[in-house]
Amino acid sequence: MSASRRRGTGTNQEAVRRHNLATLLGHVHHSGGVSRAQLTERMGLNRSTIGDLVRELDELAVVHQSTPEVGTTRVGAGRPSLDVNPDPDSVHVLAAELGVDTLDVARVGLGGAVLDRISRPTPASPDPDVVVDLVVDMLRELLASASPGSRLVGIGVAVPGVVNDATGLVRFAPNLGWSDVSLTPMLASRIGLKVPVRLGNDAELGALAEHIRGAGRHLSHLVYISCDVGVGGGVIIEGLPMRGASGYAGEVGHQRFDNGSARCRCGNTGCWETEIGSHAVAEAVGCPPDRMDQLEQYLRPGQPVPPALRRLAHSLGVGLGGLVNVFNPEVVILGGVLRWVYPLVRDDVLDAFEAWALDAPAREASIVLPWLAGDSVIVGAAELAFTDLLADPVGSLARAEGALTAVLGS
Repeated sequence: MSASRRRGTGTNQEAVRRHNLATLLGHVHHSGGVSRAQLTERMGLNRSTIGDLVRELDELAVVHQSTPEVGTTRVGAGRPSLDVNPDPDSVHVLAAELGVDTLDVARVGLGGAVLDRISRPTPASPDPDVVVDLVVDMLRELLASASPGSRLVGIGVAVPGVVNDATGLVRFAPNLGWSDVSLTPMLASRIGLKVPVRLGNDAELGALAEHIRGAGRHLSHLVYISCDVGVGGGVIIEGLPMRGASGYAGEVGHQRFDNGSARCRCGNTGCWETEIGSHAVAEAVGCPPDRMDQLEQYLRPGQPVPPALRRLAHSLGVGLGGLVNVFNPEVVILGGVLRWVYPLVRDDVLDAFEAWALDAPAREASIVLPWLAGDSVIVGAAELAFTDLLADPVGSLARAEGALTAVLGS
């Protein structure tokens, strides 16, 4: 065999090894811990190869092994297989959710555990420069709480608007008043870290989190509705996010609804979000505009349901019926303020849904609440931030070395 052919063979073997390493780490991260026997079964590799891969990840300090607890289901005969667990203290990401009313940031460890978080009010006039400076300060505060030596491998940001992750551009976020804001470059330059900064739509990231860790886990077709001031949709089809040609898909809140006459912040009239968004909910239950942060208090079980909220429930059910007709999901997950609304008016929503949705797709779809409650979007932003690590653990960790020291020393 020629020297060049031998080099080619070695290169291919290295590529396969790094691919397997990434695949194995993905299983550990998404499962929160998995046995070596289960990894052997899932990946179709022999036990010695799995052992070598686990050993390499252990040496990289991203996983650790432990003896399974008594009573744990075993795969196969013989000695109990060791569990492989993520090490959240050794590797973490930063995640930010830019809301109209609140800015939330979190430090999330490998395996998906939220380790620390900070929330602050969004400035009354959310100028992009002001918001970015505030978010950077919050992220730096979280970094200061990380364990010495913990490696930052990415930053993920969720925005309530039309975004393009490839360019880092917020094309249009009407409820923030933003248009053509180069958010990723702004954040990357001001935080001054050599880690990837990724940008995503809030509803798409909510769908991603619920698909990996929540109510849509193990399902291939789902719709997630993000409902706060704005209304957006995240769609998973055949296990993959539906993003559209430029990443702009999912703006379900800006579909014309019925004969609505309310002016939407996008500039159009009669958008679905004017019918079911948080301001419509607040008006329906008598929550004053200056108490929007207390809206949940007006939506507690046991209180009389106002007729206006029942009308809103009808609008919600009709809109969900249309989405089910279009996307044929297995589950529709109601996030944001709809987590509080739906339990109060479930029958009204379902009556309208069943009247509008076609019988066949309606019978296959369940309407549920998010398992991650109010954390769906920020956990989704964290999953986005883990992208590079899960694609190439060795390369990502090599780039991450020294990032924490750099920011704390600046």
